[in-house]
Amino acid sequence: MKDTNIETTVVRTQVERTQYLEHSVPLYLTSSYVFEDSEDMRASFAEEKERNIYSRYSNPNTSEFIDKMVLMEKAEAGFAFASGMAAVFSSLAALLNSGDHIVACKSLFGSTHGLFNHYFPKWNISHSYFKIDELDSIENLIKPETKILFAESPTNPGVDILDLEKLGEIARKHDLILIIDNCFATPYLQNPIVYGADLVIHSATKLIDGQGRVLGGVTVGSADLIKEIYLFSRNTGPSMSPFNAWILSKSLETLPVRLEQHCKNALKVAKFLEKQSAITSVKYPFLKSHPQYKLAKKQMKLGGNVIAFEIKKGLEAGRKFIDSVKLCSISANLGDTRTILTHPASTTHSKLSKTDRLESGITDGLIRISVGLEHVDDIIKDLEQALAAGENF
Repeated sequence: MKDTNIETTVVRTQVERTQYLEHSVPLYLTSSYVFEDSEDMRASFAEEKERNIYSRYSNPNTSEFIDKMVLMEKAEAGFAFASGMAAVFSSLAALLNSGDHIVACKSLFGSTHGLFNHYFPKWNISHSYFKIDELDSIENLIKPETKILFAESPTNPGVDILDLEKLGEIARKHDLILIIDNCFATPYLQNPIVYGADLVIHSATKLIDGQGRVLGGVTVGSADLIKEIYLFSRNTGPSMSPFNAWILSKSLETLPVRLEQHCKNALKVAKFLEKQSAITSVKYPFLKSHPQYKLAKKQMKLGGNVIAFEIKKGLEAGRKFIDSVKLCSISANLGDTRTILTHPASTTHSKLSKTDRLESGITDGLIRISVGLEHVDDIIKDLEQALAAGENF
């Protein structure tokens, strides 16, 4: 399926049919697999042959999901995880040793900050942060023990765009492993490997599922690096369940058509928000007012479904606005068919100090909206009434 368009690839890539010649791939709800004889079992565990042994290692459903993601991201191999954060942790833990150092963009998902700030230091793994507008400072942060360059683009929650090509050049120059969290863009909108990324990570819980049903994560990239991640994960057990893989593989089949509508809706909502007096700023990658608009147009097919905007009067005003919505959901998730509002300063990034939040671009009045697939006029109507209800912001 390598020569087909992405829309065809995600629909037509599947594991081999069974003797029943089913059209839709069945669920393989089995924890283990049988062997023909003791020699078959020995050879399988010695990895002299490629076959399923135990579903913590591989399963037809997870294999199909991984194959689709590998093709979509133009990667060589991949491994699927129980959640997006399992993918982040396991990928980093598999490749890092005590004494190693990470250089990362400070604009990151809150739980990734938690890993860097609270857990990796236990194993003597340190990090240095650079700001989204300070890519020229990255080389000054690199040490002899630096092993990984890590970033998100677009960032969570501020939807800033990083120059992936420049990050790739820096990584190659200093022999670093470049890892990009591509959750907000998905492989339909952006392929970081094309710009020099060695590994790409996704929280499949978000747009890849697209309906808020299951948790999942996946890392794809270089076969050599994935081999290390696979061996680590085979022993530590963060693998994806067959049921979730089956759901996510099916979800990928509708990803292109869903993303087209998500992005169409999001651009209209962003343009509406730009005109509102109670809002001081709006950031959406395909708005011409976005600081990295030209870069977003270069790297991304469309602007995604997430918008970050600033309510004038800060934290309490932001919370009052969210309390005033009637149609939109109040949730910490994103990428759902339903439009979702989140107030990062009091929720997903509340564990960071105010200084760290501000340095990550998270102000007290920042609202993250994940624009769903409702009719866009109804989404806008709800936001409009919520702004009107909070005129005393």
